Amino acid sequence: MAKPLTRADGPQSVPALLHRNASEFANAPAYREKEYGIWQSWTWSQTRDEVEALALGFLELGLDEGDFVAVIGRNRPYLYWAMIAAEMAGAIPVPLYQDANAEEMAYVMGHCGARIAVVGDQEQVDKIIEVQAQLPDFERMVYLDPRGLRKYDHSKLDQYSAVQELGRANREKHIAELEARQAKLNYDSTGVMLYTSGTTGKPKGVVLSNRNVIETAKSSSEFDNLKRNDEILAYLPMAWVGDFIFSVGQALWTGFCTNCPESADTMHVDLREIGPTYYFAPPRVFETQLTSVMIRMEDASRFKKWLFDTFMAHARKVGPAILDGKKVSFMDRAKYALGELMIYGPLKNTLGFSRVRVGYTAGEAIGPEIFDFYRSLGINLKQLYGQTEATVFITAQPDGEVRSDTVGVTCPGVELKIADNGEVFYRSPGVFVEYYKNPESTADTKDAEGWVATGDAGFIEEGSGHLRIIDRAKDVGQMADGRLFAPKYVENKLKFFPNILEAVVFGNQRNECTAFINIDLTAVGNWAERNNIGYASYQELARHPQVMDTIQSHVEEVNRSVAEDEMLSGCQVHRFVVLHKELDADDGELTRTRKVRRKIIEEKYADIITALYDGSKQVSTETEVTYEDGRKGSIKATLEIRDAAVQPTSHKMAAE
Repeated sequence: MAKPLTRADGPQSVPALLHRNASEFANAPAYREKEYGIWQSWTWSQTRDEVEALALGFLELGLDEGDFVAVIGRNRPYLYWAMIAAEMAGAIPVPLYQDANAEEMAYVMGHCGARIAVVGDQEQVDKIIEVQAQLPDFERMVYLDPRGLRKYDHSKLDQYSAVQELGRANREKHIAELEARQAKLNYDSTGVMLYTSGTTGKPKGVVLSNRNVIETAKSSSEFDNLKRNDEILAYLPMAWVGDFIFSVGQALWTGFCTNCPESADTMHVDLREIGPTYYFAPPRVFETQLTSVMIRMEDASRFKKWLFDTFMAHARKVGPAILDGKKVSFMDRAKYALGELMIYGPLKNTLGFSRVRVGYTAGEAIGPEIFDFYRSLGINLKQLYGQTEATVFITAQPDGEVRSDTVGVTCPGVELKIADNGEVFYRSPGVFVEYYKNPESTADTKDAEGWVATGDAGFIEEGSGHLRIIDRAKDVGQMADGRLFAPKYVENKLKFFPNILEAVVFGNQRNECTAFINIDLTAVGNWAERNNIGYASYQELARHPQVMDTIQSHVEEVNRSVAEDEMLSGCQVHRFVVLHKELDADDGELTRTRKVRRKIIEEKYADIITALYDGSKQVSTETEVTYEDGRKGSIKATLEIRDAAVQPTSHKMAAE
């Protein structure tokens, strides 16, 4: 067994952390996975043995120091082990989004020159086989699930367990070399390479060192007092920096257990069974869960609905204050305790949040009403602000300083500054090394003193030191009359409504703002069923007159809210259209992390944008779509364009 490789001042690499954990708390649970309805568990000692066997197998397959190993699939302990094993063998792990199409995978694997890919199942094998002719450096594929692969050509295809057995069988042959490679690893060695989502072009390979990963994991774990007995559910994409830090960095630093659900379909059931104490989800997950709760309450009896509404109104009044340890009257506490027994406790159990001690949301702004709903239940939900280039953490909300309108204060070791144009800059131990094979972008993003341009516009509040983000700096512009244009500010307000899944606002250098809207098929579909309204497709439901009326009321409510903000009052939406299809990553309209690709949308739907601004009442359009099997098709539709009431603003009144 390889010796724990640590220095006097602590472990200097991800594999060294694994060795430390296997030595210091060998029998504690490290990873769990649910398969065929049964939870399987591995201790830290067992995890080290599994990882070492795979790393030895990689050496037998000819993996060299500095090679890149692509890792593709859903969250499974075996794939996390593949990333650690790659670094243990002196190589660099590169996780990819499992829902990426073959061409997207080809770009990433070709760009980094991956020689080996470790994949989850037949779907990922097929995608790589489809594009392997474009990958001159690619040599071998290791697959985890053998189903459907029996008749494939196995000359360059190996089963994961077989590679491990190969490693165990050739241990004496390779163990000295493996230990030598591990001994070379230090804080400046590359720990992982993660690709950005690519909102404005091709994804960039973000090189993160062991220093980035370990220092960030250490400081963020201490910030929230994370402990060895904490539990997390690993369900977010493995290619996303947040999952890497939570499920690898923080897990290895603190020694807590990483739990992998059986599938996306069973995620909520598995969440309830595990009852994580530390939980992260983007706003869309919290919004979807709340929508599901509200749909169920619509179907509940009159008494149950009254009971829910009564106690939730009280929870909103005193719940956050109780959570923050503030002074609350005895009677209010007593009523809240009764609500905990009858409503809040059972609801948290249904959601899987009964044991959550620290919860975070990030990626997009979360609606204040949604944020406050969860906190009113006694769930310590907070916001953080981060980037791949920062190894996640830039700012976070300390306990007792949680607000819906900020993203918190600087994380330990992080410095912030705001440029003259409002762009946020930071530097920290988590700042990335470079963009791989892209010195120009590296220089544009990170200066010689280590300050990184976030691309976001914001400001630091005086007194509190909390950071507030307005929008992407490149998206902040001006209306034709000089007023500020910040589309994301308005889009986030629109997406706060359960009926609205996505929104894209236009208006830069124009006289007024307009918007595309995507309805949420789950929420609106449930409303249609309750009201006996039949529909055959998303398109048919989206253009239903009552749906259009509802969306218009939401737009006008947002306009009233935006009008109250003197700085952004010019961003009210004058006209909107409910799109005939959902914006989709497969169609290039969103990134894999569901960020809007504005330039592509503006080009693809130019005819609809033109109609929004030329006074048309409707527009006929045809749009290319990509089906699940990769085939291309098209959707034709005639869309209604609606006018929305806007509020007078101080700017207009002054002009008059």
